[in-house]
Amino acid sequence: MSKPIPDDYRNLLMEVKQRIRSAQYEALKAVNKELIALYWDIGRMIFTRQQEAGWGKSVVEQLAKDLQGEFPGISGFSARNIWRMRDFYLTYHSKEILPPMVAEIGWTHNIVILEKCKDDLEREFYIKMTRKFGWTKNVLIHQIENQTYEKTLLNQTNFDQTVSSEIRNQLKLAVKDEYTFDFLELGDEYSERQLEEAILTRVEPFLQEMGGKFAFIGSQYRLEIDDEEYFIDILLYHRTLKCLVAIELKIGKFLPEYVGKMQFYLAVLDDKVKLPDENPSVGIILCKSKQKTVVEYALKESNKPIGVGTYQVVSKLPQELKNQLPAPEQVAILLKGFE
Repeated sequence: MSKPIPDDYRNLLMEVKQRIRSAQYEALKAVNKELIALYWDIGRMIFTRQQEAGWGKSVVEQLAKDLQGEFPGISGFSARNIWRMRDFYLTYHSKEILPPMVAEIGWTHNIVILEKCKDDLEREFYIKMTRKFGWTKNVLIHQIENQTYEKTLLNQTNFDQTVSSEIRNQLKLAVKDEYTFDFLELGDEYSERQLEEAILTRVEPFLQEMGGKFAFIGSQYRLEIDDEEYFIDILLYHRTLKCLVAIELKIGKFLPEYVGKMQFYLAVLDDKVKLPDENPSVGIILCKSKQKTVVEYALKESNKPIGVGTYQVVSKLPQELKNQLPAPEQVAILLKGFE
């Protein structure tokens, strides 16, 4: 007669399953790293031959044909992909920062970034974001097409005055200037409550658009002070930054008094909700529109970390805003802190 299963067997099962998943993940990372190294070397060999011997297009076409014949069960050796390997090597081989990073994301992600991004700093941003947040290929394409890079660099916050240097850059990269909620089914006219309810029916794409490792805590989150009730529209938690994130939704333009209300919410959260090992709570005020100078003045004297952004159902970043992006040196410093 077999012995009964011990009470703590479930804990053993969970530990073993976690270890297996961890081993599988590490194995996949190792395979991906080797695949990227292989494609890098093939690109290097082709580029070198072209430079030294003047080989042309016909060589790549023949190489693709021969490799497909030699390795019929292995994909990735089409002429188009071999040209990508050459462009991949040519783009990155003379850089200092990017070559070690490209092996940390998949080949299809690398190709999207290579073909859709315009400069090294933009590529570095999307490589780091993909690595950190585990973006799929489709999510990455969506983020690039929605100009997440530009919208993040243009964000309006007071984090330089209110947040410790240890998390400042990471927090700046967690708040965008504009958010695209093209997944919401709203008409031309709607109330703040209808906006909130629409978001609650599509929490997953909402968190994805917010960008990062956010967890949803609640809507109309209740705070009680001296028998008075107050409600935060949406309360999130940023898992990487380890802080509560209060979000206020406004269907009109930004008004300076919104900052005072958010400061109140953050003070209460820090005093009554935040755990001792968590970072100070952060506020994000989302409005339909804003005037940048008004936001700057409203945040100037605030002692709580607050960001102000806008949201659009469909959005394209105006050309004049692209011209306001920070200098490359400032962008490089910002990205260096995002590890």
